[in-house]
Amino acid sequence: MPELTYREAIRDALVRAMRQDDDVFVMGEDIAEMGGSMGVTQGMLAEFGPERVRNTPISEMALAGAAIGAALQGMRPVAEIMYEDFMTLAAEQIVNQAAKHRYMSGGQVSVPVVFRTQGGAGWSPGAQHAQQLEAWFVHIPGLKVVFASTPEDVRGLLWSSIYDDNPVVFFEHRTLYGIKGEVPEEIEPIPLGKARIHREGEDVTVIATGRLVHEALAAAAEAEREGVSVEVVDPRTLQPLDEEALVASVKKTNRAVVAHEAVTRMGFGAEVAAVLQYQAFDWLDAPIERVGAKFAPLPFAPVMESYVVPHAEDVLAAILRTVNKKV
Repeated sequence: MPELTYREAIRDALVRAMRQDDDVFVMGEDIAEMGGSMGVTQGMLAEFGPERVRNTPISEMALAGAAIGAALQGMRPVAEIMYEDFMTLAAEQIVNQAAKHRYMSGGQVSVPVVFRTQGGAGWSPGAQHAQQLEAWFVHIPGLKVVFASTPEDVRGLLWSSIYDDNPVVFFEHRTLYGIKGEVPEEIEPIPLGKARIHREGEDVTVIATGRLVHEALAAAAEAEREGVSVEVVDPRTLQPLDEEALVASVKKTNRAVVAHEAVTRMGFGAEVAAVLQYQAFDWLDAPIERVGAKFAPLPFAPVMESYVVPHAEDVLAAILRTVNKKV
């Protein structure tokens, strides 16, 4: 299988979809000549032209509204919101329009639009360019929410998102763009709502998203040296959530750690913990551990940024607490 970076895998899904389907196009700020702030759409303008690789004004609400309108007319737009923080500016369109039209029309119209966005710490972007806001959108009925952690998953999930008839908010993590992984030659769509087990284990289940999947895998390797067998599960799709897979893993290991980069308070992990508490309470041999960022805006200084967000050692400490090993 060829090896692609996370960035290249996203571009590959977009290019192949646009080659086979004239209804698919991309739009966003600086995505044409500049190739987007993260270089994902680099080179696409030359192949598809400005009608299908559309630079937009610097107005997230306007570009989101235009994408929704195009979707309502039968197109399949992929709108890039440059930074996840700027989703707040487009929230009225995404939350009150895109998420509601199919329901309010009794299913007479669909809104097949994808809102791609990226965020995350690890490069000192400061408090306004690195928030992780996925839990905000999981809370909205009518939206599907995806957060892929590997090149293979990001390509297959983006393909499925483009061809879903519902609006999808597609989260990417800034520090993952350069990671490499084997990706099948042919695109294999990954159904939305199916979790992935990255590592089998017997003693503790770690349910992680985004960058924390990789931190969890590093922590699992370290825990193994301590004699603790860790299973690492990535939900991949936050809404719909593969509750069955998460619960089955915890029923097997009898312990759970939930890890994400977003602030712990009211984070996505709280919902996962509630699902596990409700459906797997009788199987739990220890309290569910939650790992996330401290309740603070993200600092600019690298040492402070690193202090606020979680890392592999934080996941490891939570793993060891669940099995009563000294941290």
